[in-house]
Amino acid sequence: MAELVARRRQIVEMIGMEGNRRRQARSPGVARTIAATLKVLEAQLANLDRDIGDAIRRSPAWCEANDLLQSVPGIGAVASRTLIAEMPELGRLDRREAAALIGVAPLSRDSGAMRGHRAIAGGRASVRSVLFMATLSAVRWNPVLKAHHQQLVARGRPKKVALVACLRRLLGIPNAIIRAHQPWRAA
Repeated sequence: MAELVARRRQIVEMIGMEGNRRRQARSPGVARTIAATLKVLEAQLANLDRDIGDAIRRSPAWCEANDLLQSVPGIGAVASRTLIAEMPELGRLDRREAAALIGVAPLSRDSGAMRGHRAIAGGRASVRSVLFMATLSAVRWNPVLKAHHQQLVARGRPKKVALVACLRRLLGIPNAIIRAHQPWRAA
């Protein structure tokens, strides 16, 4: 499953690269070859999506986890499948461990009396990037995260810092949902 999800991510990246090349192509012959490559990549992407869906449907545990994860507003099929495949520890970690595992735990840069800026680093970048995109959706449609984001911005936090804080909270929600085996319920 992790291999299928990783390959899907690679195909999506290649589609983006070929799309960029198509916009810059001046020669009709080059544009045709790029269009043919895009067609092949899009067919492969559809096949991978089907294979990933079939793998999830064949496993009762993955099927249940997929349904639970997608019950959270902001987490769609791609985020759910990525969490299932690349974060099998989900549900067995506390929120701080989960945040550190994907690299969104704030790391201090302190030395002696000097207090440096906190930053995020390390961890599983593939999960972090998928959850970042899910967070962008969640701060619009998930009432809990929307309120949290607005509160942080109102207190003067930069928007990206507020988004990372919401990402940490969004990661904690599926972690708790998987642990409790209960779908999302707005408080």
